[in-house]
Order: sequence, then structure tokens, then C-alpha cells
Amino acid sequence: QIQVVGSGGGLAQPGGSLTLSCAASGSFSSLYVMALYRQGSGKEREMVATVYRGGETKYADAVRGRFTVSRDFAKNTLNLKMDSLKPEDTALYYCNVKQHRVGASIWGEGIQVTVSE
Repeated sequence: QIQVVGSGGGLAQPGGSLTLSCAASGSFSSLYVMALYRQGSGKEREMVATVYRGGETKYADAVRGRFTVSRDFAKNTLNLKMDSLKPEDTALYYCNVKQHRVGASIWGEGIQVTVSE
């Protein structure tokens, strides 16, 4: 069984920075993908940043150039450095991992990020 725990988040002013982290644990040899999604109030959940097993990264258009994702394959952790934050980045952020390309998707608890004056 795989578990994933997220941490970080909090309150930041517009233009500020925050960092989110995800840590996966359990019985697995490697993970196909580690990612962060977010869901703003009244909005659908959307992918923010993804790192695949081969190292390929993907970003949502809304965060590209402002957010930087990194993955430690040995520790099974994912970090998201969020710079130049905007009020529209306010959302619950969720860690997501998959062991295989096809199969179960494991979600962590939501991490609140609030960007406000």
C-alpha cells in the first residue's frame, strides 16, 4: 500500500513565495509519477506540476515560469517552489502519485495555500 503526505503551504502575499512538499511511502520499488494538483473554490481540480519516472516535467500554463518542481527519486519526495504568487493561486493543493502508468492514483490530504494582502 502506498501513502502520500503533503506539507507546506500557508499564507503569502501577492508576489511572495511558498514551498509545498510531498512524501510517498509504502511498498513499492519506484513511482511512475509524482504530481501536485489544486482545486480552487468552485473550480475543478487541475494539474499544477508533474514529474515522471524518466524525469520529464509538466506544468500548467498558469504556473509555468513561476513554479519550479523537483523530485528526489531516492527519497520519493516532490517539492514545488512557488514564486511570484498571485491571488488566483489560492487553492487546496493535493499530492498525487501513481506506481504504474495504468492503475490506482493515490491522493494526499489537501494543503491550503492562500495568497492575499
